[in-house]
Amino acid sequence: MKLKILVGTMTSTADYVAQAIQMDCADLVDEITVTLMDGLDISAFDEDAIYLICTSTYGSGDVPDNARALYDSLDTQPRDIGHVRYGVIALGDRTYVQTFCNGGRRFDERLQDLGARRIGEVWCHDASAGTQPEGLGVEWCRQWLPQALAAAPAT
Repeated sequence: MKLKILVGTMTSTADYVAQAIQMDCADLVDEITVTLMDGLDISAFDEDAIYLICTSTYGSGDVPDNARALYDSLDTQPRDIGHVRYGVIALGDRTYVQTFCNGGRRFDERLQDLGARRIGEVWCHDASAGTQPEGLGVEWCRQWLPQALAAAPAT
């Protein structure tokens, strides 16, 4: 089974987290790909894979600019994606209480509305905590990925 990490980012932090996961979790899955969300649409979920949305939050709780087309396509091109199993890494800053990690939470809500099934809880990283999201993201993924693989439909 393949893990496909879709990255929404403005400052590359989410991309660094995804790359750390790609390097440090390769022993858990057949293949890991990291794809920036630039220009993607709902067809990004057509592949037989487990998906990991790794995204920051931008502005007033929005998805990053490079994730906008994919996020919007989940509304403008809706279809059943009940075959999709996914997880979410949401990056945010808790000092923005009202919008903390909303980029990831918004993706989670839209994916569930289309029938996709999230495995585990949304993992939120707080930039104001002073911790490195790369190491903590890898740690979370090493626990999440075996659950996701067990929940993936047989191919």
